[in-house]
Amino acid sequence: MRNKDTRTKALPLGKKLQTSKGTSRETESSYTKSKAMKRHGNLYEQVCSEDNMVLAWEKARKGKAHTYGVRLFEKDLENNMRQLHNELTTGTYRTSEYSVFTIYDPKEREIYRLPFRDRVVHHAIMNVMEPIWTSIFIQQTYSCIKGRGIHAVLIAIKRDLKDVENTHYCLKMDVRKFYPTIDHDILKSIIRRKVKDNRLLDLLDLIIDSAPGVPIGNYLSQFFANLYLSYFDHWLKETKQVKYYYRYADDMVILAPNKAYLHELLTEITAYLNNELNLQLKGNYQVFPVDFRGIDFVGYKFYHTHILMRKSIKKRLCRKAAKLNKKDIDAKSYRIKIAPWLGWAKHCDSKHLLKKVLNEEIL
Repeated sequence: MRNKDTRTKALPLGKKLQTSKGTSRETESSYTKSKAMKRHGNLYEQVCSEDNMVLAWEKARKGKAHTYGVRLFEKDLENNMRQLHNELTTGTYRTSEYSVFTIYDPKEREIYRLPFRDRVVHHAIMNVMEPIWTSIFIQQTYSCIKGRGIHAVLIAIKRDLKDVENTHYCLKMDVRKFYPTIDHDILKSIIRRKVKDNRLLDLLDLIIDSAPGVPIGNYLSQFFANLYLSYFDHWLKETKQVKYYYRYADDMVILAPNKAYLHELLTEITAYLNNELNLQLKGNYQVFPVDFRGIDFVGYKFYHTHILMRKSIKKRLCRKAAKLNKKDIDAKSYRIKIAPWLGWAKHCDSKHLLKKVLNEEIL
């Protein structure tokens, strides 16, 4: 946005665009905890409401206010917001054309990027749907859920590994090409277990069908992905009575006292994913003793007695430190440049590593 006055100008919607400090959060709490089997209706009007659209715009621009797409949208903010609101209320909104590109770090992925206006729509949907969908997820589902990031997984695994007798062996697995192979028809049927609002279902269907699989890069995609595996999670915990299970996106870890049980469970998991979700596990699944190999998961390597930093992250830390050690910079600047790795290090047993590779002045 070019100036402060643009942000506070009256919308044709009859509302004012405010900075994030002044925005009401009522929309976020409109749909709180719900019963597990309850199906929700009358949601579409909430998605299209003026307050919700303003909140969605604020969230979509957060941290991106100076990017080209946001600045272009906000050159004519009022008209663009009014048009988006009209398209949603009249049912004429359609997903814009994607910009598709490939990244290669840490591995090759095809990224789909939408114009800013579509990201506003995705946020408008999630303002209403996030608490409903989150209520479905079991506690051991992580990634893209508030309060359940990498450190939440770390804390849970560290705690559960204290039960040494029942965590001798680990089954580690992930889904082959998870996002691109998500079945649209199955995803739509899963969504209909909680939503009965036909107008919202039509909008979600259009978004789902706008790209193959679930496109990496869409704000909605991370929630669709979690939702797709949510009933699989319940099957593992409630039907199969798996005690120690953790899922971060499509990466899964199960701990148990013996490997025979895990091999048997793996066969059932493979069948469930194939038959119910049309998914396949990668062939590189592993069943191994925890203390022999360690659980390589969410950037760390877990043992019963300690936690180490993942080797690839450790290597990047060492390379960065080696470059900084050759430069004549003050301790504060050094810390700023090394801060991402210090964040990883403070949650594991890395005292000796840091002492070995970092400039002693910042320790």
